Amino acid sequence: MSFVTWLKGHYDEKGPARWLAFLLELLAVVMLMALMLLTCVDVTGRYLFNNPVPGAIELTRQGLAIMVFAAMPVVTWRGGHVVVDLLDRFLPSGLLKGLSLLAALVISVAFYFLGSRIYELGERSIMRGEVTEFLGIPSGYIVLYIAVMSWITALGMLTYGIYRIFFQDQAK
Repeated sequence: MSFVTWLKGHYDEKGPARWLAFLLELLAVVMLMALMLLTCVDVTGRYLFNNPVPGAIELTRQGLAIMVFAAMPVVTWRGGHVVVDLLDRFLPSGLLKGLSLLAALVISVAFYFLGSRIYELGERSIMRGEVTEFLGIPSGYIVLYIAVMSWITALGMLTYGIYRIFFQDQAK
């Protein structure tokens, strides 16, 4: 089986969105694996050799940020967030679609402005030369990454999220 065949079989997205979802999930998986290995080595070094990995906490913080914000656009795109649907059985479908559309717009606007503010903070961090305390890793680049992922999340909610609202029932 070729890789493209496997990709088409496991990802419902179409076109470039399929590759973006794959790459973002790959980044999240690689970071999760790296965090797991880092934790194992750190704990082993700490308890068996009395020599923990220097800067493991800083690396874990940055790895978690990379992992979470890589997965966030994909989860949002697929509508995989936790949803409380207690009233869905009692409300008319038109009202539900309207409320879903309003929620998608509010979430998109919130992620856009959140990303804009985070981007400003990242630029300021880079201009000031801020680095992590122990390893001296520039922290502004991770902040810029978080801003870009927030914008991609906003775009994903605005495009495919709204598409799902209007066409999800027809696909079933």
